[in-house]
Amino acid sequence: MKHELVLVLDFGGQYNQLIARRVREAGVYCEMLPYSAPIEKIRDKKPIGIIFTGGPASVTDKGAPFIDEEILALGIPILGICYGMQLISALCGGTVRKAAQREYGRVGISLGDSGLFRGCEKETVCWMSHTYHVDRLPAGFLTTAFSANCPAGAFENKEKRLYGVQFHPEVNHTPEGRKILWNFLYGICGAKGDWRMSAYVDDMITKIRDKVGDRKVLCAMSGGVDSSVAALMVHKAVGRQLTCIFVDHGLLRKNEGDQVEEVFNRQFDMKLIRVNAQRQFLDRLAGVSDPETKRKIIGEEFIRVFEAEARKIGKVDFLVQGTIYPDVIESGLGDAAVIKSHHNVGGLPDIVDFEEIIEPLRDLFKDEVRKAGLELGMPEHIVWRQPFPGPGLAIRIIGEITDEKLDILKDADWIFREEIKAAGLGNEINQYFAVLTGMRSVGVMGDERTYDYTLALRGVTTTDFMTADWARIPYDVLEKVSSRIVNEVKGINRIVYDITSKPPSTIEWE
Repeated sequence: MKHELVLVLDFGGQYNQLIARRVREAGVYCEMLPYSAPIEKIRDKKPIGIIFTGGPASVTDKGAPFIDEEILALGIPILGICYGMQLISALCGGTVRKAAQREYGRVGISLGDSGLFRGCEKETVCWMSHTYHVDRLPAGFLTTAFSANCPAGAFENKEKRLYGVQFHPEVNHTPEGRKILWNFLYGICGAKGDWRMSAYVDDMITKIRDKVGDRKVLCAMSGGVDSSVAALMVHKAVGRQLTCIFVDHGLLRKNEGDQVEEVFNRQFDMKLIRVNAQRQFLDRLAGVSDPETKRKIIGEEFIRVFEAEARKIGKVDFLVQGTIYPDVIESGLGDAAVIKSHHNVGGLPDIVDFEEIIEPLRDLFKDEVRKAGLELGMPEHIVWRQPFPGPGLAIRIIGEITDEKLDILKDADWIFREEIKAAGLGNEINQYFAVLTGMRSVGVMGDERTYDYTLALRGVTTTDFMTADWARIPYDVLEKVSSRIVNEVKGINRIVYDITSKPPSTIEWE
């Protein structure tokens, strides 16, 4: 079935994939193309609408990214966001200049009479991120919104079906943002909303089946949600042509390895090989405290163990990886800054000889991956499993990793997660876990002085994992968690709760 399509032309902004996600959330199929996509390709796709994203450049810069002007003459509704709005202005004869006062962050804005703002509060706030703005509107355009420092916060030319907003409607910090995008999709583009996650899953299964044919596929399965959903999707496509190698590095959460084996080996009858390699990994990590070094060691060792098992299987043509979009941008691929490295993104050593890598989830955010898992029939307790980094508990133990520290953290983290679920907060807090800090402090238990570890608890709420706020866990729940941990887990005498958001911090501590 062919779905109606909206194209998002990418100009390099940090929120660009989020725009595509918002469109898909609204029930409209969406694809991203580079801004340089030829006009013929755009025309052939027959989109019902086009969105120009933001970007780091200014249209006044030498060599700034521009488009084929014919795109504006296609008669297809176009929405320009931030840089995209400035681009429309420049191409239609308007001017863009540096603002006397740049705007970054939450800004009050007045929304005028426009189909784009139908049903929106007239006085609201939005998320701005610009130094330049439209100074003189092109002929035929009207201003439809303004802020204190941006006289053209939005504009439109209804006749040419061209619209622009200087702010970012795709982020949560713009309360009316989703309604604005909905108005563009349904009110202006005339979308019917005929796309669902079920269609994505069916389409991906068909593509994988067609690509693989009768050849063999191998999956490096970590046990997390992403690799689990990717593996099950490929299994649905090619059945027992897929072999999953589950490298249990011993850095998983308590009982997690057994749960993975139970679900995928027995429930789905997948070819799953579990490799118990805890000792091998811990020996390699002995004495290592630097988080990036830990990641690299775990990544290298994972490949070694995986390759050794793969050799036993024989020739394999494809490798499955559970890469999702936040992995890609946080790994510094493309123009994004490197925040931290991910061992499952960015290619594999040359010694791992596969014809091609299959990444069925590469364009999905975490919540979409979960929806895909449910569509595939995956049990809810696996689908809603907490996000978990590839290096596992290695980056939730600050400093050197030892067997003792690992046991302490597994038990403490188990209690924290158990009490969150018992309080009915499991689906309200998007990620929650414990971190064993490298700090020890004085305490007293009974009549004895102790000198034990400080444990940090972390809980965040988020929709995209690009930004996150710290979770307001009720005090009585935190009190119970703290009491249980210090009484039941030997080696901890102090509990702290992390109340920083992302940014400025990251969700993980390392």
